[in-house]
Amino acid sequence: MIQLTWASLRPRKPVPGRGLLDPSVTRLRVHPGDLDLYLHVNNGAYLQMMDVARSNYIADIDGFRKIGDRKWYPVVAASTMTYKRSLQLWDRVEITTRVLGWDERVVYIEQVFTCGGRVAAKGYVAGRFLGPGGLRVPAPDVVALMGPDAPATSPELPDDVAAWARALDVAHRDASPA
Repeated sequence: MIQLTWASLRPRKPVPGRGLLDPSVTRLRVHPGDLDLYLHVNNGAYLQMMDVARSNYIADIDGFRKIGDRKWYPVVAASTMTYKRSLQLWDRVEITTRVLGWDERVVYIEQVFTCGGRVAAKGYVAGRFLGPGGLRVPAPDVVALMGPDAPATSPELPDDVAAWARALDVAHRDASPA
C-alpha cells in the first residue's frame, strides 16, 4: 500500500516521447508483506503491484498532470489473472503494462509479471475514469487527453480479451431499440 501511495502522490517523471500504446515497465521486489502462509506472493498482492504499475504507466505518459485539472481518477471495472509460477521473498519482478485498446466505456490493459526473464503471471484490467461526483468519463475522452498521438479508433482487442469483456458485461453495449 505504501508503494501505491508513493506512486500516486509522488509519481515518477514522465518519459519523453512515451505514447499511449507504448509499454511501461515497473520494477519491484517481493517483500515479506506480499507473502501468504505458503511463502509465495498472495493473489491480492499481485493486484496491488498492478495498481502501482498502472500508476507508473500514467506517470510515464504525463497523465497525472493531464487529468489533475479535470479531477478525473482511474478505477478498475474488472480484472482477471493467470498465474504461471510463484514469486517468492526478495524476487525481483518486472511488470510490463500496456494498453490493448478501448471502447466507449473502458480501457483494456494487459499487465505481465516477469521474474528472471520468465513470465510469472499475466493480468487483464478493464479500467474506467471517473470525474467529480462519480461522473463516468467516456474512454475515448481519456484516450484523446492522455494520448493525443494515439489512433482515433482502438486497436482490435485480442479475441480472448474481447470475449472476457463481453462475458463480464464491461464491454460497450450498443443502445437496444426501444
